[in-house]
Amino acid sequence: MTGVRSGPGPSPCPLPECERVEGFTLIEVMLALGIAAAVLVIVFGGLRVGLAAWGKGEARAARLDHARGVLVLLARALDGAFPYRFVPAERREPRLLFEGRPDQVTFATLAPPFPAPVPIAFTAVSFSSEAAGLTLRQQVLPGAIALERLSPVLVDPGTAAARFRYLGKEPGAWQETWDMSREETIPRAVEITLVDREAPRGAPAQVLTVAIRAAMP
Repeated sequence: MTGVRSGPGPSPCPLPECERVEGFTLIEVMLALGIAAAVLVIVFGGLRVGLAAWGKGEARAARLDHARGVLVLLARALDGAFPYRFVPAERREPRLLFEGRPDQVTFATLAPPFPAPVPIAFTAVSFSSEAAGLTLRQQVLPGAIALERLSPVLVDPGTAAARFRYLGKEPGAWQETWDMSREETIPRAVEITLVDREAPRGAPAQVLTVAIRAAMP
């Protein structure tokens, strides 16, 4: 009869062929965690840079949309400019209502930026570059011209500066001013330059040239 052996001795191997299972060492675990951390830093750094670039792009697109809207407002009014004549209070001779300076333009138009509630043929409009921003004033015609005493219809604080130039009869004859006491007609075109208040230093200004149809031969 065979009995069970007791006492000290090797225990039976629990795995086939007595295969030994080994784990990761502490150094290997630390190295893997270091690599994973470095990858996460790179990924999140790239994500942060991407989000910053996206934010700058959105801000730039908003500035361009705003500038386009202001240019469209100016272009629409100037496109409808008309050689309207009026008699100033201090004179008896009629004058052409179109006064142009580098930072302000005043004229009569058939297409005012903000139409009156009732049909009006002509509206006097003034765009000026002021400390508060691009300022619009308008007044229905006929009547005594008193735009400088009227409250602004619109003040755009996003426009830091506006500059105007005026095209005379000859091609390329741009002028910094248009004096209604000397000129016999309105300019053929007006060049508008807008400087955005939030634009980064060195960014190009928005420039638009508006041809005035009423001045065309």
